[in-house]
Formats: sequence, C-alpha cells, structure tokens
Amino acid sequence: MKAVVCRSFGPPPDLELQEIDRPTLRDGEVRIAVHGCGVNFPDTLIIEGRYQFRPDPPFVPGCEAAGFVLEVAPDVTDVRQGDRVVALLTHGGFAEEVVTDAASVWPVPDSMDLATAAGFPFTYGTAYHALVQRAQVAAGETLLVLGAGGGVGVAAVAIGRALGARVIAVASSAEKRELAQAHGAEVALDYEPAPLKSRLMPLTSGHGVDVVFDAVGGAVAEQALRSIAWNGRYLVVGFASGSIPQMPLNLVLLKGCSIVGVFWGEAMRREPEVHQENFRALAELYACGKLAPAITEYAGIERVPEAIAALRDRRATGKIVVRIAD
Repeated sequence: MKAVVCRSFGPPPDLELQEIDRPTLRDGEVRIAVHGCGVNFPDTLIIEGRYQFRPDPPFVPGCEAAGFVLEVAPDVTDVRQGDRVVALLTHGGFAEEVVTDAASVWPVPDSMDLATAAGFPFTYGTAYHALVQRAQVAAGETLLVLGAGGGVGVAAVAIGRALGARVIAVASSAEKRELAQAHGAEVALDYEPAPLKSRLMPLTSGHGVDVVFDAVGGAVAEQALRSIAWNGRYLVVGFASGSIPQMPLNLVLLKGCSIVGVFWGEAMRREPEVHQENFRALAELYACGKLAPAITEYAGIERVPEAIAALRDRRATGKIVVRIAD
C-alpha cells in the first residue's frame, strides 16, 4: 500500500511517498481504508522530532483519519465491516490503510461527509474541551480567539457562539478574518498595528475579555492577558507561532485570573467517558447546523508534504484535509 513515510526527522519536503506492507491486524483492532486524513499542528512537530510523542523513524505520520472499515479482529463487536468511521491515532494516518484500536474510532454521522469527518475530531474536540471543561464558558461572556482563521480557531469561534458567548476573533489576514466572522465572530481584528489591548478594552466597555483561547502563543499572548477581565480564564492551547510566551505572573495576581492548560489528548486518555459525551454533543451541534467546518482539501496522498508545510507556515485557512482515496 502507499504511505507517506518519515525516514528521518526533518521538514515536510523530506517526507517520502513509498510502498509499504499492510499493517498487521491484532486483537482489539480494526482496519480502515482511509478516505481522508486531517492535518494537525502536532504533525508539523512530530516529523521534526519536536513533539512530546516521538516515534522512532521510519514511521507514517498522521493522527486523524476517516474512511471505511475493511476488517475487524474477531474480538471486536461494536465496529463492523463497512462502517464509516473516523479514528484518532498517534501516527499512521497518511496511508491508504491504517490499523488502530477499535476504542479509538467513532462512527461518522450520516449527515457528515468523510472529508469533513477527517478534519473534525481533533479541532472541534480540542475547542469543545477547552471551552466547556476547562473554561466553563457561560452565555453572555466575551471570548477572544487568537489564530481564529485556522482549523482549531474556527472551531473555537463556532463553538463559542453556539454556547452563547460574544466572540472576538484575531487573525493574520483579511481572508481569515472573514472566515472567522462567517463562523460566528462578532468582531475580527488584525494583530497590528495598534496594541491589542487598546482595541479590546473599548470593545468590551472597559470590562476586558472573559476567556482567551490561545493556540498561537508568541508576542501577542501578553497583550491578550493584559486585556483579560477579573476572574478571566486564559486557555493555553498551543504555540503555532513557534514561540512559547513568558507570562508576567503579576498580571495574573492583579486580575484575579487563571491560566489554564488544555492538553486534549491526555484529557481523553484520562477521562474517555467525558469525551465520548463531548463528541455526542458536537455531533448534535453539527446536525442542527451550528457547526459548519471550513475544510481546505488537498487531493492526493502525494500532497501530504505540501499540506503539512502550509499548516506549519501558517498559510492554512480553516482545516486542511488530504484526500487519500476517492
């Protein structure tokens, strides 16, 4: 079968499209014919050996794949051959087939196409966990989303709006700001030229923002923290800018706010039943039209390096999915 292989740690162009053996099916596992694979920020790190999970090369990257079940192990009873499913993986998704634990797959709702499914769990699961379990966003609160034009940013905007929050988006281009507003942001701002705080405080009548969703990090983080309201919650989701900010903790004291870590993968491992309920809630929001993922599709497995590079270089608008098969 065809797969994109990381033979040694390095940038996206070093990835190789190769013919490899089909993975062996073991007890408790299912085999999936991959239709599409989502591209996520950890993919940009794992191929360079900079992620907390570090498989030994050679390996196939890709942590989110949707397709049809080809085969199930004899002891698997809750997944059947022919089911449309989406799987969350440690790696292995950028291939024509993937084998994974049956517990790591979810049925794809009838109303959702496989391209959307391939780009749905990671971003929407992260954003929902961040806003509901970690921040406990309430209707009427103001939510600030940094990096609002990317996959997880768009998800945070849409979920925040569905929860009844007033959403202010920040994104780097006019196209991304328009996308954020199309998904529920009331206001969309650029990062420059004026300091973010000087623009956010008037928009909130001097109150500040109640929740910050930050998947970007970098220099803008302190400006966002300075804009937070009393008893605010600052969600640390990721560092797409490539820079981990050094926060002045005196601001946390003076504002009575909380800095809250969002490690979705570990939270899923520790509390699987919570996240099963999260996905049920997300499926309902999708079915009633409150979530409409913005998918940028790259056709063909050979385009995986190009797609990962686009995400790494922050050129992606919405969520990138690579279509592996028709």
